[in-house]
Amino acid sequence: MQDDKSGASSDTGDSPTKVEEDIATTVKSDMSFLDHLEDLRGTLIRCIVALFIACFFVMGFLKYFASLLNWPLQIALGANAEEGLITTSPMAVFSVILQISFLGGFALSLPFILYFVARFVAPGLTEKELRALKPGCFIALVLFIVGALFSYFVLVPASLKASIFFNHLFGFEVFWTADRYYGLLMWMVMGIGLSFEFPLIIVLLVYIGIINSTQLQSFRPYSIIVFLVLAAVITPTTDPFTFLLLAVPMGFLYEMSLYISKRVESKKSAELADAETNTT
Repeated sequence: MQDDKSGASSDTGDSPTKVEEDIATTVKSDMSFLDHLEDLRGTLIRCIVALFIACFFVMGFLKYFASLLNWPLQIALGANAEEGLITTSPMAVFSVILQISFLGGFALSLPFILYFVARFVAPGLTEKELRALKPGCFIALVLFIVGALFSYFVLVPASLKASIFFNHLFGFEVFWTADRYYGLLMWMVMGIGLSFEFPLIIVLLVYIGIINSTQLQSFRPYSIIVFLVLAAVITPTTDPFTFLLLAVPMGFLYEMSLYISKRVESKKSAELADAETNTT
């Protein structure tokens, strides 16, 4: 009897984490499809609420956020900053308010949205995947911020300067409507911020096993064309200087994702070799 008790106690005391994993797995398996849908609905509602709260916060300080978003235009205009922006319809100002509020609100609510999405995905992940979730969300946020700041401080002023140069070259006066400017700013900042997420996506695909570093390396010559096409879609101007401003950092990010993918594959191969050694 004593041996049985000691054996039972050793069975229950050996790996408490395994017991917790078994309980978590049971909870997951007990959730029906409708439960998952309900959980997804709650996550979407929380994300939307966070976005609306952030947008209303921006509306409360609209003048300050508008001044902040005017910085690329002021840099581009330089000595001609008095040309500024105009509106051509009575309702255009409301479009401007919505654009500024959404752009600022999305930027402020993005960390909360990532947190809610991560919390929704977490119960379906293994312990190893959970360890990768937190740094993955952090890297996604950092990549978006880097892309958005690069667009705001470098790409948007350069695109506006190119536009002003060609306007003056043809003798055109520069009068830009406020709604068009903020629409352009929102498109470029958010578009380039999201496009900077592709290294993380590539590494995740390599980690899952859908692609490998050899395929990425063979695709390298074609990636330049892809980045130039992406630059043409996101940026409004057709001058090659603006294209290169976006294509060069995208190429650097591609090389970085290729390097990290090779490290991930090496680590997975080492773990597989250790597992086979332990089984034998």
